[in-house]
Amino acid sequence: MRFKGYALWLSGICIAVFLLQNIIGGFTELFLLNEMSFVQLWRFLTAVFLHADIGHLFYNLFALALFGSILERLIGGKRFLLVFFTSGILANVFSVFFYPSSLGASGAIFGVIGALIAVRPMLVVWAFGLPMPIFIAGILWAGGDLMGAIGYFTGNPLNNTGNLAHLSGMFIGLIFGLFYRDWKRRVLGGNSVEIDERYMRRWEDNYLRQ
Repeated sequence: MRFKGYALWLSGICIAVFLLQNIIGGFTELFLLNEMSFVQLWRFLTAVFLHADIGHLFYNLFALALFGSILERLIGGKRFLLVFFTSGILANVFSVFFYPSSLGASGAIFGVIGALIAVRPMLVVWAFGLPMPIFIAGILWAGGDLMGAIGYFTGNPLNNTGNLAHLSGMFIGLIFGLFYRDWKRRVLGGNSVEIDERYMRRWEDNYLRQ
C-alpha cells in the first residue's frame, strides 16, 4: 500500500482553517457544531477542522500526524480517510445532543486511535510519561474521558473537553479496526495486518521512545 500522507494533508487543512478563524470575523460561528447543525448539515463535517486556540490545535495535530500516519501505513490511505471522517462526523452527531456547541478534530482522532488499538494493539507509544502498548494507553485515555463524562452528567464538569465525542469516536474507530483486521485475515489469508516491521521499529525508536 502506497503511503500518501493523508494525515499530514488533513493537518495542513486544520492549520489553514485555523488561520481563517483568526482572520475572518464570525468564521468560526458559521461552521462549528451547535443547534443549527440539523438544518445546516455541513456543520457535522466542518466542525472537525475548527479549533478553539493554538494549544487545542497543536495537541490535535500532533496526535493526528503521528497516529494517523501509522494507521495509514497499516490499512491504506482510503481506509484511513474513511475511519477519520466517519468517526469525526458520527462523534459530532452524538455530541450535538449534549453540548450547546463544540469544535475540533478530537472525535476523528480518537476514531483513528481506536482503529489503531484494534489493528496493532501492542504498538508501543509514549503516554502518561511512560512507554506502553497503545491498548493500555487507550484504556487510560478512555478512563479519563469516562470520568469527565460522569462529571458532566453529575453537574461537576472537570473542564470544557468534549469527553463524549472522544468516547464515541474511539468506539467507532474500534469497530472499523476490528473489521479491517478481520477483513485482512479473511480476504488475504493473513492472521494480522502486515507491515514492514523494520520500518515500524525505526518509527517507534525515532518518535515514540524519545
